[in-house]
Amino acid sequence: MPDREGAPSRAWQRMLSGRRLDLLDPSPLDIEISDIAHGIARVARWNGQTGGDHAYSVAQHSLLVEEIVARIVPSCTAQLRLAALLHDAPEYVIGDMISPFKKVLGGNYKAVESRLEAAIHIRFGLPPHPSKAMHAQIKRADQISAFFEATLLAGFSEKEAVTYFGRPRGFSPDGLDLTPLPASEVQEMFLARFAEVEADFEAERAPRKRKA
Repeated sequence: MPDREGAPSRAWQRMLSGRRLDLLDPSPLDIEISDIAHGIARVARWNGQTGGDHAYSVAQHSLLVEEIVARIVPSCTAQLRLAALLHDAPEYVIGDMISPFKKVLGGNYKAVESRLEAAIHIRFGLPPHPSKAMHAQIKRADQISAFFEATLLAGFSEKEAVTYFGRPRGFSPDGLDLTPLPASEVQEMFLARFAEVEADFEAERAPRKRKA
């Protein structure tokens, strides 16, 4: 719903935690994992054009990408798993825009997304943006996820999925569950997995803190 005519300009969103997040200059202090989990559990992938009784959410996709990256990267670190789990976290504010629409919007969308990513990462102890190597690893896991989501949920033919996402060579989907789940259930799963990965990440970087 748009603000009423004559209301003062607004570039912030009120979160259920009570935080007021400025979209033009987001502060890590206004980022709460509860808000992220609530939001992305209710944002549908593929513009909602997926089979099943429930929307396939960004939160469920994020859990899948974290699981895939742990499979495809030898000696996967907790830092990489946390970055993978949060790779679409800005969408709790800006929603999940399908790739064609992102191309229409161009640079403005990417600038807002980049600022949100930096604030989220800093809030949870990650570098503002992933390194090139980490970005490539997460991107590969993201495209593997997209291939199976496209063919199993979104009505793509295998040929179409290969064209747009690439064939997931050397990766077996055995054990992956893409059944769309209720938002409240996925929200709880995301929060539980975040707590596990964050604890691993804190343990992983504890020796570096002691050395410093």
